[in-house]
Amino acid sequence: MQKDIILQIGNRIKEKRTGKRITLEKLADEIGVTKGLISQIENNRTVPSLPVLFSIIRGLGIDLNEFFDQLYLRGEEDAILIRAGQHEPVEKEYKQGSYYNRILSFRQNGKLIDVVLYRQERGAERGFVSTNAQEFNYMLEGRAQYTIGETRYVLEKGDSFYFDASKPHLSECLSEDAYTMLVIYFFENG
Repeated sequence: MQKDIILQIGNRIKEKRTGKRITLEKLADEIGVTKGLISQIENNRTVPSLPVLFSIIRGLGIDLNEFFDQLYLRGEEDAILIRAGQHEPVEKEYKQGSYYNRILSFRQNGKLIDVVLYRQERGAERGFVSTNAQEFNYMLEGRAQYTIGETRYVLEKGDSFYFDASKPHLSECLSEDAYTMLVIYFFENG
């Protein structure tokens, strides 16, 4: 279902690395980058330069043709239908109690747009995060608090929230169980 080549590359790196049971730290040491950079690439938080991408592919011991085989670009469809249950789980850095399910990724006017259903449980282990994107959130159920700098925003069912996600931000569940929101990322340099 992933229709965007950049998202496919990050996912392919993670799939190949975990399939070969190579840790982030081992791969990072082998190619001379930080494990944080590889994690950001795998989780689609940053786009690797070509030298870094090729170093990762070599570090994984994969032929370039094999790595890029079956990556595809989105065609010129008139419409895209994603059925219930076709959402793809996405793991992020702070994942305990946080669940991402990608609905769709596409390009519009040269920008990468990523549409995700996000669910966070009360007491989820999360820290401040940032992403090179603008972020639009629509609360589907529950209550959440976002902290950006010194300002706190409380979101309830039906609320919309738009902000610069490149600024460090923290989300916390205020609901008894969990909250769920629709998140749309508008990446700056996708």
